[in-house]
Parts: sequence; C-alpha cells; structure tokens
Amino acid sequence: MTIAAVLLGALTSHVTTRSTERMRKQHELLTRWDDKKLHAYEGYIDKIRSSIFLAVQLYEHREGIHASNKSEQELTLELSDAGWQRGRAFERIMLLGGDEVVEAAHQLNAAALEVDWQADGKVPGTLDEWRARNRAVFRAINEFHDAARQDLGVQGNVTGEKHPERDLLLPPARSGRDEQPWLSERG
Repeated sequence: MTIAAVLLGALTSHVTTRSTERMRKQHELLTRWDDKKLHAYEGYIDKIRSSIFLAVQLYEHREGIHASNKSEQELTLELSDAGWQRGRAFERIMLLGGDEVVEAAHQLNAAALEVDWQADGKVPGTLDEWRARNRAVFRAINEFHDAARQDLGVQGNVTGEKHPERDLLLPPARSGRDEQPWLSERG
C-alpha cells in the first residue's frame, strides 16, 4: 500500500510538472508570436502612412498647390519605393496575421493604391475625389487597427460609438484658393 501511494504521488507530481511546463512553453510561444505580430502590424501601418504622405507631396506638386524642392520624377520614384516597402510589410501581415487582419490589410492596400494612383496621375480625379480617397484610406487604417487589436487580444476598438469617425484636418484656405488638398487624419 505504501509503495502504491509513493508511486501515485510520483506519477501525479510528474504529470503536474509536465503539464505546467507545457502550458508555460505554450504561453511563451504565444507571447513570442504576439510580439512578432505587433511589430509586423506597426511596421505595416508605418509604411502605409509614409506612402500616403509621399503621395500628398507628389499630388500637391503635380497640381501646383505646393511646390516641392524635389522634381516630380524624384517624388514619383520615392512613392514607388514606398509602395515597394509597403508591399514587403504586407507580406509579413500575410504570414503572421489572423484572417480578419489579412482581410483588413487587403482593403487597406486597395485604398492606399487608389491614393498613389491619383497622386502619380495614373487615375484622373478632382480635388473632391482626392479627398474621398484619402478619407477612405484613413477609414481603412482604423479598420486595420481594430482587426489587429482583436487579433492581439487588446480590448476595445478605435472605431465605433465611443470613437466617432473624424474628418481630414485641412489648413485654412490661402488667398485666392477656396481649399487646399493637404491633409492629415485626426485622432
């Protein structure tokens, strides 16, 4: 009887230790992947935002709104390089992101490409269409944020009832112009 109790105790101790160690390793693995996901998500958004701001510079230069100290060709090359960098960051999302994050990234990529295409003249458009494209890309950024937060287990959203949609921030009109296309997002 004593031997059976000792064996049962040893077996229980072994199973408990093994189970605890397995849970610890799983937690470490999840934490490691969450860190990689967070880095990929923030890098992707950084590349998206960089390409948007380059598109704004090119668009303003091409439309004669704000002259750049760079040529149109230089700005176009910078925008092209930013698009390539954005594509590389997107690939990390495809490798690490959950289904909702990947879908949000596809939507964001499509919106960002429309901004790029109007900026470099591949797609014609009015100032109102330019602004609509920029509004769409910032909405897509927020939707990507929500999907990424959910994938990482972060509570809450950046959109919705507690966070109403915000419009583009535009500087006051200069004399002789009703409006300027320069933009940034609020919030």
